Amino acid sequence: MKLSAFILLSIISGLASAAGSTSSEIPDTLDKRVKPCIICHGDADRTGRDAYYPRIAGKPAGYLYNQLRNFRDGRRYYQPMAILLENMSDEYMLEIAHYFASLQYFYSGPVSHALSPVETRSVETLIYSGDPARDIPACSACHGEKLMGVQPYIPGLLGLPHAYLAAQFGSWRNGGVMRGQTPDCMSEIAGKLTQEEVNALAMWLPVQPVSGESAGADALAPELAQRCRTVFSREDVTR
Repeated sequence: MKLSAFILLSIISGLASAAGSTSSEIPDTLDKRVKPCIICHGDADRTGRDAYYPRIAGKPAGYLYNQLRNFRDGRRYYQPMAILLENMSDEYMLEIAHYFASLQYFYSGPVSHALSPVETRSVETLIYSGDPARDIPACSACHGEKLMGVQPYIPGLLGLPHAYLAAQFGSWRNGGVMRGQTPDCMSEIAGKLTQEEVNALAMWLPVQPVSGESAGADALAPELAQRCRTVFSREDVTR
């Protein structure tokens, strides 16, 4: 059996326990049910191939719920996740999202990069000011002044590996597997960036020290907040 198939079967077996009986030696708790998720989305930093799997611990509950729902409903496609979630209810996905959002994530220290001073200034302009001439908003306008995300819908940009960031930007720009909700903010924005800017962003972000917490929803402009909402009320997501 191929490794990918074995991992998928392990994940499905673990999460499916919610619908059936469990051994008396293993408590039927959400903590136990989601253990298979850690096979790919582990808490420790990953290297090599595993660097393409993002962390999910500590991310906003609304964001995690949206991604689970998008995988299940075909708005974002990755076959193992689509198969895993195809019969999962909204309520159970929301429960899983809140569980992982409640976990603390321990970030490693920033890594080094080879950006020139000119490239660094260009990236920081995009991060904090954007480019109005190309209708590119500042990254901080959506992801918070500290780039740590905005509750409950937008994830932080810091503490992510270079390989994962590069893969995400590539998929957004090229119409790959990262098909998000329509309209897809990041697909629109990434398509306006040059490849050089994408490369520089993917190098600059992992270098930044992680500090502070995600911002509150009131940090977003009303139109952005509405765009990022789930079909559930804000109270359901932030409970």
